[in-house]
Amino acid sequence: MTVAPKTFRSDIAFAGQLACILEVTAPKPGNVSPGRDFADLTYEDFLLSAAAIGGALGEAGTCSPGETVLRAIRETRRWVRTNTNLGIVLLFAPLARAAAIRGGSLRSRLSAVLSKLTVEDAVAVYEAIRLADPGGLGEVSEHDVRGVPEITLGEAMALAADRDAIAREYVTDFAITFEVAVPVVEMARAQGASWSEAALEAYLHLLSRVPDTLIARKKGFAAARRVSEHADRVLRSGRPGSPARQAAIDAFDALLRDPSHSLNPGTTADLTAAALFVVLLEQIPGRLER
Repeated sequence: MTVAPKTFRSDIAFAGQLACILEVTAPKPGNVSPGRDFADLTYEDFLLSAAAIGGALGEAGTCSPGETVLRAIRETRRWVRTNTNLGIVLLFAPLARAAAIRGGSLRSRLSAVLSKLTVEDAVAVYEAIRLADPGGLGEVSEHDVRGVPEITLGEAMALAADRDAIAREYVTDFAITFEVAVPVVEMARAQGASWSEAALEAYLHLLSRVPDTLIARKKGFAAARRVSEHADRVLRSGRPGSPARQAAIDAFDALLRDPSHSLNPGTTADLTAAALFVVLLEQIPGRLER
């Protein structure tokens, strides 16, 4: 394995931090964004978290994905008191490691990284999950994150893939990210959309096609399915940027903002961030090919 030079490691860190900032800045329905805080979670919290993970991402080429996840969550916890980025970090860690090694497309390198996940990766990730203390985690009878894992991180993700979209990414070589979200971001940008507009468009497409598993854990799959159907209606309401589309987005946002945030499509936001990270990584001159 050939690891990228130090200057490129800085580019990876910057791309990860920028992807987080672009994702949270986009006015996505049901999510925190500028001027749209939750009672216990603010836009500033997400900016602090974006800055906090840079060091871990920059060293991903010399650390295992599990180590990167745990370091990033530890650094985040130094600055914020609630979970802002566990899902993002779980997605970014293998992507950053893939970007830091050479040979083949980014996705082919990612596949190699995911195929080599170990029990030690699982131990580190379980510790990171406990530290982040995400809402709606629930319990399972076997291989619960509150225990000590005896299986690899890849095996643990496979067990959770039917109920968690981020876990599903680990066993499909990030199919949702690369096959659904990245093409939307790239097309939007090619058509002159800002990063914020591209992130919003990717988010709506993701949500319309992939029921949000954070909502499903909190409210059930039927509720997640209804939210996806509403996202599809938003996409069909008018072209991006049109008054009709904006009115539909505003109504959708109001629908999703209940006091308990139980309809917050948080997993969809994480997948949007991953797509932005991929697109930014692939724009680093002469470094990546797909």
